[in-house]
Amino acid sequence: MKIAVVGATGLVGGEIMKVLEERNFPVTELIPVASEKSVGTEIKFKGKAYKVVSVDTAISMKPAIAIFSAGGSTSLEQAPKFAAAGITVVDNSSAWRMDPTKKLVVPEINASELTKEDKIIANPNCSTIQMVLVMNPLHKKYKIKRVVVSTYQSVTGTGKKAVDQLMDERKGIDNGTKAYPYKIDLNLIPHIDVFLENGYTKEEMKMVKETTKILGDDSIKVTATTVRVPVIGGHSESVNIEFENEFELNEVRDLLSKTEGVILKDDVKNLQYPMPIDAHGRDEVFVGRIRRDETQPKTLNLWVVADNLRKGAATNAVQIAQYLVDKKLV
Repeated sequence: MKIAVVGATGLVGGEIMKVLEERNFPVTELIPVASEKSVGTEIKFKGKAYKVVSVDTAISMKPAIAIFSAGGSTSLEQAPKFAAAGITVVDNSSAWRMDPTKKLVVPEINASELTKEDKIIANPNCSTIQMVLVMNPLHKKYKIKRVVVSTYQSVTGTGKKAVDQLMDERKGIDNGTKAYPYKIDLNLIPHIDVFLENGYTKEEMKMVKETTKILGDDSIKVTATTVRVPVIGGHSESVNIEFENEFELNEVRDLLSKTEGVILKDDVKNLQYPMPIDAHGRDEVFVGRIRRDETQPKTLNLWVVADNLRKGAATNAVQIAQYLVDKKLV
């Protein structure tokens, strides 16, 4: 089982290899792929050194699966080349998510839709993944009408440059390299990705569109505000959900406690609630602060936290790859 990791030298690429190793994924040969300037450098995986290769070399080596984490433009250009060679691509970028011919997959929700014919599979946006994992059982039980979400997103979602900016600012260093147009330490920036004509950012609209596609229901209304915060370790979300049907809080908690991939942490009397520090390095999505919206009927407030590099990117992609192997789809 040869596995290629495209974008192997990036933050998410490194996390993908870590998750492959931790989960003892059946890799017989790792093929790390990166830009030309990184070709020839070495990557360690399971105690063995592998040389970074180019896209063309990787395709010629015929991996069964290529997990991409190299940005949208790279995916648009290179993923079809892998697919044309019969290699199944699991793509972490936004390139293919809203393509009607491509599946957008959170394994716990809709992996069963995958077939051998799916040669490019899209991994959803990190913020969307953790939200829909919690929404899915609730939607099945009570039918969701509308969602209002505000996110508090870690700098790791931007990449190494952003982490360096935060740490440099914390030390009082100015090296001139900036990931954000403003200081991030001791600040919040209500701006993730580019602004669109409607005044929302691309990140906000990703959450709107991806949610309905993953859950397979265009009737769900979603509105989002996404915010970058000076945190390393995970994204947090305040989620307000209006249902068509009435719910009981104890039933909601019971439902979420039994949901695969979700950990219920909701005991305010003992100050137990999810925080990024809990989620860091974990694959699960944490949920807590579950309470009624007392301003309108059939509406719930909850707080959702997950490590964006893990379940929000690397883990979800590896879970898709594992499903393909288990079901003999590659």
